[in-house]
Order: sequence, then structure tokens, then C-alpha cells
Amino acid sequence: MSVSRYELVFTDVTGATRDVVVVERTLYKGSGGHPIYTDPTGIIRAEISDRGEVRVMPSGGHQDPAHAVRARALPEDGAEDPAGSGPAAPSA
Repeated sequence: MSVSRYELVFTDVTGATRDVVVVERTLYKGSGGHPIYTDPTGIIRAEISDRGEVRVMPSGGHQDPAHAVRARALPEDGAEDPAGSGPAAPSA
């Protein structure tokens, strides 16, 4: 089974979270043979293996490759929120 969406978690040298970006699977595969995922702008592109290994791909000039990136699989649309928050309660 393949995952259609991931959160990419970018961290700094101390391990602190610097940014989180949601990416979706494209029809393309990277040089490792794994699917390529991209954010809605197309600026963030990453090849993600079935073991969650991430290789961020430059999409333009003057980009520094990200080295400390983790991928967290997101549930498919309509699935329950992994944090367990679920839908908001109706207001009275």
C-alpha cells in the first residue's frame, strides 16, 4: 500500500522543528525508484521510500539541500485525525 500524503518535518542542527510542510504524491518516480511528493506550490519536492527515507530534491537555483527531514504519513482523506481530535463538537 502506498501513502498519498506526508508531512515533511524540517529540523535544525539541535533537532528543533523549524517547519512542517504537507506534500502529496505525484505520478513521477525519483532516481531511487520511489514516488516523488510535492507541496501545492511545487517548490518542495521529495522522493520518499516505503521505509520513510526522505531525499529532498532541489526545484530551483540557490536552494540549500535539507539534511534533517522526517516524513510522517498522513491518513487518507476522510480518515480519523491521528491526534485523535476528530471533528469539532457542535455549538449550542
